[in-house]
Amino acid sequence: MTLKEKIKQTLILELNLEDVSQEEIQDDAPLFGEGLGLDSLDAVELVVIVQKHFGVEIQNMEQGQQAFQSINSLSEFIEGRNSQ
Repeated sequence: MTLKEKIKQTLILELNLEDVSQEEIQDDAPLFGEGLGLDSLDAVELVVIVQKHFGVEIQNMEQGQQAFQSINSLSEFIEGRNSQ
């Protein structure tokens, strides 16, 4: 399983996205708003999910905004932090 697939699977399970499959989540689609449809409460959960499942801490809002743009950006953020 690739990192992107694991991220998608984790988001579906942890955020209870029961009506969404991994295949429906596009790698470059926005996570918030029109894309996956997440909201500000989901953003708080995302911070915890990323730390719990991927061992990466998001230290401020700026990092979060950058990382949570799409599956691609979240994957790059996690890979970048794990390679340090």
